[in-house]
Amino acid sequence: MVKRRWLEMTWRDALFCHWPVDPAVVAGTLPDRLSVATHEGDAYLSVVAFAMDDIRPRGAPVGLSFPELNLRTYVEGPAGRGVYFYNLDAADPIGVAVARRLFALPYYRAEMDVTRPRSADSSGVAGGPDARDGPGAPVRFTSRRTHSGVPHARFDATYEPTGEAFAAEPGSLDAFLVENYRFYAQGNRLYRGEIAHEPWTLREATVDTRANTLFEANGFDRPDDDPIVRYAEPIEVGADRIRSVR
Repeated sequence: MVKRRWLEMTWRDALFCHWPVDPAVVAGTLPDRLSVATHEGDAYLSVVAFAMDDIRPRGAPVGLSFPELNLRTYVEGPAGRGVYFYNLDAADPIGVAVARRLFALPYYRAEMDVTRPRSADSSGVAGGPDARDGPGAPVRFTSRRTHSGVPHARFDATYEPTGEAFAAEPGSLDAFLVENYRFYAQGNRLYRGEIAHEPWTLREATVDTRANTLFEANGFDRPDDDPIVRYAEPIEVGADRIRSVR
């Protein structure tokens, strides 16, 4: 049973696209006090897209729902291993403004839509009855950054789970890439956050990507190879307050 946290939410329709890269590609982009984490000699850059449903402080009766899109890598830090975010694009202008004002975190406003092409649902969040179809239903995730004064970024992809459900084996590449419960982000100082959830239920997946400029927006060359693609089933998540790293 996962310990209850300050914020509670459900993550749905998560897409993980992972590219192996030379550790030197990542090392020069990290702030002081963070170093590259590798698996069998490779660093990784990952694009992660998902819908966040019913985000609310513990005990609150009503929450918010919106999609999020990020580019991240994997690091060793003062509080232990975690992920490092280069960007956090979100369809929540109030939350973006608060995160930027209080912490100067790399949150950016974006217009986003999460839909199932075979249904008429276009609510913007995969939270209605159509969005809870069983594994095998394709999902389309689109994002267009609208934040002024920062590089433009677009993402448009349709993804679909194809394989049997599985949990990542401890020590495996899948575990290295998805079983992370701490994150770091550089704002006006280095910050960290802690999350808690049961292990992910993953499936192999296919993705048809029509646009993805997150690499260029963050100063990277886009990797030439095809990514490792995973779809994750819905999961209940708890999150603590973001804190500065001492």
